[in-house]
Amino acid sequence: MSRTRTQQLLDHLDVFAYDRLPAPVVRQAKNALYDCLGALMAATSRRYPVMDLLEKTAAEAGPGTSRLFGSALRTDASTAALANGTLAYYCDIESHHPSANVHAIAVVAPAALAVAERQRSSGADVLAATVAGIDVAARVSYALGPAVQYARGFHPTTVAGTFGSAVAAGLLLGLDEERFAAALGLAGTSASGLLSWVDDPTEQSRPLNIGLAAQAGVQAATLAGIGLRGPADVFGGKYPFGHAFTGQWDQEALLAGIGERYAVGELFFKRNSCCVFIPAALDGLLGIMRAHDLRPGDIDRVAVRAPRSSYHVVDANPLRSHCMQYVLAVAAHRGRVGFADIMTDLRTTDPAIAALSARITVTGDAGLDERAGALRQSVASVTEVTARSGETYVRDVEHPLGAAGNPLSEADLERKFAALTADVPAGDRAREIKAAVEGLDGAADITALTSLLAADPVGAGG
Repeated sequence: MSRTRTQQLLDHLDVFAYDRLPAPVVRQAKNALYDCLGALMAATSRRYPVMDLLEKTAAEAGPGTSRLFGSALRTDASTAALANGTLAYYCDIESHHPSANVHAIAVVAPAALAVAERQRSSGADVLAATVAGIDVAARVSYALGPAVQYARGFHPTTVAGTFGSAVAAGLLLGLDEERFAAALGLAGTSASGLLSWVDDPTEQSRPLNIGLAAQAGVQAATLAGIGLRGPADVFGGKYPFGHAFTGQWDQEALLAGIGERYAVGELFFKRNSCCVFIPAALDGLLGIMRAHDLRPGDIDRVAVRAPRSSYHVVDANPLRSHCMQYVLAVAAHRGRVGFADIMTDLRTTDPAIAALSARITVTGDAGLDERAGALRQSVASVTEVTARSGETYVRDVEHPLGAAGNPLSEADLERKFAALTADVPAGDRAREIKAAVEGLDGAADITALTSLLAADPVGAGG
């Protein structure tokens, strides 16, 4: 009897066992987790409203075994995944998988840590589950088609990421094949996530999407673990998952090269708080300004060509983190864009930023999509700057700094972590957190790390 589509995926999960992971993959998993924790802890700053809202959510759910990071509260694992997943994507500066178009680490790491705290899992098991969850999230997105999801108004991170969090949780729970298939089925029935948050300038529904995906995956694996049944073949059957979301499903994309190439090694580590479709243009603009000694006042206009599949998401978006015009204007004047720049509209207080923003245009270029391939989501941009002198300069950026093909150094990641956590308690423990992540391979209990992420850290046994 032939194996179902879902069973075919389960047949391959053993490639993610810790002792089978290549050393560079483990290294990248540590980098991704460390970078994610910096972004997450930055969001716990009390200058942002989200932390108080999430503490109320955790308190409403009641006490449990898993920490709400940045707080003294503990709650159940699925609520902790919801809260910490929301925090991980709040500042929009964690790593991203560009071609699959998923913020996989922001979903998977909070899910894995929440379940691992409950299970008292080892650090090696958490690293393996994180690698597997990121991989599956990217693969499900490929199978659906990242660009098609966007075209239909679905958020790939939330749709595909739910399976990533379910896989991470299921591995840590030690589910057998039957229960794992049920967990994936339950994850599929829970998966959702619309792009409607692009019209929410509060920046609250955007990160909540990621928290919901983390929560849904943990909940699916937990329910399956106690015996609740789910669809046995969510990727096949009479009403397959892909048919519902995009009208397509590419089983070859789901399984191709599994155990040979790893999605965690393809991550893009951000340096600025903005949508992943913006950094290529940002690098292009700043590169032109440096190369030709241009000041913001020297710029007459900026024309950006972005992928046709996604340019509308960043063209004059009311959400500042996803507004190409706003982010580029701020970067031109300040050299970078932090989340504080996103929370407040600087165009209302700085006429120069407002004026430059109004002189930036964005158009779609199908050629950039073609360069990426049919099932891949392009994040490239071509930036054209026309100076007031009349000269025009052009930069075509395929791989922004921080991409796998143009990576940040580990020293860069440490500086980024320090900057992100400068005004939160984790900043005082930055070296300890770094050391705990580095030593995860030998940590018998994950709480050696998670205790450092609480508002009032306690010993590993606390």
